[in-house]
Amino acid sequence: MRKRDRIQRYSAPERINHWIVAFCFVFAALSGLGFFFPSFNWLMHILGTPQLARILHPFIGVIMFAAFLLMFLRYWRDNLIERDDLEWAKNIRKVAQNEEVGDTGRYNFGQKCVFWAAIVSLLLLLASGIVIWRPYFAGAFSIPIIRLALVVHSVSAVVLIMVIMVHIYAALWVKGTITAMVEGWVTPAWAKKHHPRWYRQIRKNKP
Repeated sequence: MRKRDRIQRYSAPERINHWIVAFCFVFAALSGLGFFFPSFNWLMHILGTPQLARILHPFIGVIMFAAFLLMFLRYWRDNLIERDDLEWAKNIRKVAQNEEVGDTGRYNFGQKCVFWAAIVSLLLLLASGIVIWRPYFAGAFSIPIIRLALVVHSVSAVVLIMVIMVHIYAALWVKGTITAMVEGWVTPAWAKKHHPRWYRQIRKNKP
C-alpha cells in the first residue's frame, strides 16, 4: 500500500508511550505474581533477584502509572460513553462473530471499558501501593490499614491483569490492530469497517 493512502492511527510518541506502559505492566505483573503465590516465586527473578524485585517493583509501578496518566490525558475525551456505544453493547453477539455494529468513533464500547477499568485499577494500585511501600511510606500507617491496602492491591492487580488479557486478545483478534500500534498506520478499509465515524472525521479534516 502506498504511504499516502495510509491513515495515521497513532503518532510515534503515542506508540512509545503505549509500549512503556506495556513493558512496565509485564515486569510489575510477573514480579507481583511472584510475591503473591509461593509457587510463582521464580517469577521474581525477571528483575534479577527476589530482593531486587521487591525494590524495583513499586518504582516500575509508579512509572507505569505516570505513563498511563499521559495516555489518559490524551485519550479520555475519545473514551467517553456515547449513545452509539449502547447499540454496540446490545449487539455484543454480532461483535463476537466479527461483525461491526453502530457508528463507532475512534474507540468502540469494549475499548472504552478497557480504558476506564485500567485507569480505576491503576489508581487503586497506586494508592494501596503507597500504603504498603516499605521502607518509605508503610511506617506512617496502622497495621489494619496496611492489611486492607494489601487486599485492595491484590484484587486491583488481578482485575488489571484480566483487563489487559482482554485487551491483548482483542488486539490479536482484529487484524490490523497490532500494525496500528507498531507502525502507527491503518488502511482506509480497516478504519471504515471498524471505526466508521472516526474514518469520516479523518477524511473530512484531511487536506
